[in-house]
Amino acid sequence: MTKIAFLAVDETVHIDVQRLEQIVRELGEATAAQVVGAALEQLALALRRTIAAVQQDDLGAVAAHADQLSRLAWQVGLASLAGVAVDVGACAERRDRTALGSTAARLERIGNRSLTELWDPVEGA
Repeated sequence: MTKIAFLAVDETVHIDVQRLEQIVRELGEATAAQVVGAALEQLALALRRTIAAVQQDDLGAVAAHADQLSRLAWQVGLASLAGVAVDVGACAERRDRTALGSTAARLERIGNRSLTELWDPVEGA
């Protein structure tokens, strides 16, 4: 008899709180909330585009969207998301579809969790 194990995937996301505090200091609380909120919308769009490009096997678009995603993520302190986006772009550039599949799945998990964790405090501002 074959046993199947369910592996729960629970990854911690790293948010650079100092970067967020810097944004608030430079822009003020109200403006920072607006800027971060707009950045989150752009991040969500870039994440969707990256995942869609993976599903369509468009490696050039994967690399381009992942690059945009990583840059946006660094700007607002989403270090985990930025790092995984860089990894996805590297897999696409190497044309390593096997690694790309698993790394893109991780990107989706980390991306959704990062956006959720950062959005909740912005909503309360």
